[in-house]
Amino acid sequence: MKFIGAGSRPGQPHVDRDLVYTVPNLLTVLRFMGVPIFIWLVLAQKEYGLAVLVLAIMGSTDWVDGYIARRFNQTSKLGRVLDPIADRLALIAVAVTLVIAGVVQWWYLAALVVPDAVLLGMSLFYFRGHPDLPVSLVGKARTGLLLLGTPLLVLSKLSTPFAGAWFVAAWVVLGLGLVGHWIAAYNYFWAIKRKGKMLTADDGGNG
Repeated sequence: MKFIGAGSRPGQPHVDRDLVYTVPNLLTVLRFMGVPIFIWLVLAQKEYGLAVLVLAIMGSTDWVDGYIARRFNQTSKLGRVLDPIADRLALIAVAVTLVIAGVVQWWYLAALVVPDAVLLGMSLFYFRGHPDLPVSLVGKARTGLLLLGTPLLVLSKLSTPFAGAWFVAAWVVLGLGLVGHWIAAYNYFWAIKRKGKMLTADDGGNG
């Protein structure tokens, strides 16, 4: 069973339609709504077990919404933009929470934020908004690893016999996710630059 691209129908053309009220878009919104619940559980209640459950649900919806979109032809232009933005904001918000709680160090947050900040600046410079680029396989794998590693790390804060093993497993997965994050950012950097220069050239030719 494949996880990346699951639900795709061979031979069926992929079309992003002008849809708003779809199940995948609803799941994307619900996924991000889990962030304040996670923050409250970690910072106010110190309920790491429930926080892990919230993260697990958020991570699973990231896969489910993509599957439903492809399987039931509910891909949309809004979803193509909304889904990666929700993923990025959720991961950063969760990372900030874990830094405040003392679960991770500031460098982890910086490793997430710096590439995204550079890409955001480039997107605003060239496009005044979202560059509307397809999500790469590296980007999808990176997101999956970060969504898996984060709950494993929170799980290591529980008083269980396997806390040490969870901690090691979490940082192996998160380490791979961070490497993928920077590789994906490098690829997006050049993709944004190429697309931006093409648009600039077209505008100059039409001017």
